[in-house]
Amino acid sequence: MKNSEIKALSVAELNEKLISEKEALRKIKFAHKVSAIENPMKVKETRKLVARLKTELRAKELQK
Repeated sequence: MKNSEIKALSVAELNEKLISEKEALRKIKFAHKVSAIENPMKVKETRKLVARLKTELRAKELQK
């Protein structure tokens, strides 16, 4: 997901996306602990996406 796409989301959409991405990150980390996943960079990408979502959500909260 690109930064421009993230900036276009509303606060409610950001919250929903953040919850779903956190859950996906949790599942990916668990799968990687149990057995090596095919693409370990997926963990890093998902973690960065969660951070981007949190950053944009915080920026929108400060604007209000």
